[in-house]
Amino acid sequence: MRHTALRIAIDPIEQVCPERQIVERVLDLDGKRLLELGCGRADLTRLLALGGPGRQITALEVDEIQHAKNLQLSDLPNVEFKLAGAQAIPADDASVDVAFMFKSLHHVPADLMGQGLREVARVLKPGAYAYLSEPIFAGAFNDILRLFHDEQQVRAAAFAAIAEAVSSGLFVSAEEIFFKAPVHFPDFAAFERQIIGATHTRHVLSDAVYAEVRQRFLAHVGADGARFESPMRVNLLRKPDAA
Repeated sequence: MRHTALRIAIDPIEQVCPERQIVERVLDLDGKRLLELGCGRADLTRLLALGGPGRQITALEVDEIQHAKNLQLSDLPNVEFKLAGAQAIPADDASVDVAFMFKSLHHVPADLMGQGLREVARVLKPGAYAYLSEPIFAGAFNDILRLFHDEQQVRAAAFAAIAEAVSSGLFVSAEEIFFKAPVHFPDFAAFERQIIGATHTRHVLSDAVYAEVRQRFLAHVGADGARFESPMRVNLLRKPDAA
């Protein structure tokens, strides 16, 4: 099968939808053993867990504060939360049907991204899939974020790690998808709490930067809060079948 070269971004991006619609279109998850790396507040973990029958999920997080909160969740009996990162996945070889990294690969230290993807390949069954979604460095929401947290280099490093994993034969590129994900904040307080105050990264804003961030954000506030469309890329990778 001939595959075109991977692209870090395209313009324009026409498709606008929640990411769960992409997941539902490209993957059958019922009755599968799933792995999520960098589950954060477990919002997408919950959607995966409740989206169909027979799903067993191991959800990893490196942020100890958020992991402790996740352990308090009592309504997701088919999810096991573990404190671990992509570079050392606590799972047996060839034991996972689908591995997910929702906007988390670029949070792995750049010198460990390749190792993290090799770990993902190790735990996947032959022919199984890795679903990697990454934000594209563009758009109004990104323009606000970059004022205090510029991720251009780490996002480029994440793409380079994916491209290397494909070119080396570790994975086969099954599909590359571009879409815009709706992002909503009811007010600036919510943005400050969820983004500036995220426990996985310590953000220290000067008074001047804070004022500019607030001004830029408020320019997008309407009757129901601030709405953005964040451009995203999904790389759906398949582990080669066993020889």
